[in-house]
Amino acid sequence: MVGVQQVTAILNDETLPFGKDLCVEVADSAYSKPAYLNANRDKKNFVSIVRVRGTRVFYRQPMHVKSGSSKQGRPTWYGESFCLKVPDTWDAPDQVAETTFISHKKIPYRVEIQAWSNMLMRGGKKLPMHKHPFTLVKIRLYHQKGEALFQKPLWLIVMGDRRMELSLLDIYHAYLQRYDLEHFFRFGKQKLLLDKFQTPDDQHEENWWRLVALAYLQLWVAKDAVSQLPRPWEQYLPSVINKQITPAMVLRDMSRIIQQIGTPAPAPKRRGNSPGRRKGMKLIPRKRQPVLKKGAIQVF
Repeated sequence: MVGVQQVTAILNDETLPFGKDLCVEVADSAYSKPAYLNANRDKKNFVSIVRVRGTRVFYRQPMHVKSGSSKQGRPTWYGESFCLKVPDTWDAPDQVAETTFISHKKIPYRVEIQAWSNMLMRGGKKLPMHKHPFTLVKIRLYHQKGEALFQKPLWLIVMGDRRMELSLLDIYHAYLQRYDLEHFFRFGKQKLLLDKFQTPDDQHEENWWRLVALAYLQLWVAKDAVSQLPRPWEQYLPSVINKQITPAMVLRDMSRIIQQIGTPAPAPKRRGNSPGRRKGMKLIPRKRQPVLKKGAIQVF
């Protein structure tokens, strides 16, 4: 729900284009809950592409009741079940597409994409998920011999009023971009100290994130000027053999590039010793915040 608040703030910001143009978000299976998907559905231009576990159960649209029927009670919201781990419950897909994926080892794989339109998931009294149909997408990779690359397929949910504007290939390529973001966070935490800056001020932490993003951008700009410096145990890696420049390689050679560029700033000069705090000066103590313990339920 914290992510819901962040996405809502971005969509409501009039200085940004996300609240006006077609906006697509990509998330993992942790965001496939009805509480998250139900939020921001009033934004007509907002489309969510979310991964789901292979054990979920979804539903088809219910059969229409003939007019004049004497059946009373609450109308039927859900039709036949669609269990992801039981292929017998699947019917023929509404859309099919194919493409080719080439790995880092230059191995081509056939990508088979299938989609079922207007699927439903169960919600609750406060989560009317029957009002938000989605497109269920199944993605599977195959070797050249026809064998499946992975044992289980990849299942995606595409929800939003403008989801029909995305083709199956658009959905596939959009989800692939999620891995670029995941690799940035991993590299930023391990090499650029993304999560090592500790401060009680939120604004200072946001400034630090911007500095880390700028540092990552500098590595991308310097990728064409870098020299490969693999470790002895890295000389047989695919990235080294294929001459593929990674952020870690650029970071390894970045000190040489910075020394060649130089700096227009003059050398620092001493201007005396700082007087420090005045005698008897007392600082205002920082406001104490309550301790948040793991396992406690937080209501947002």
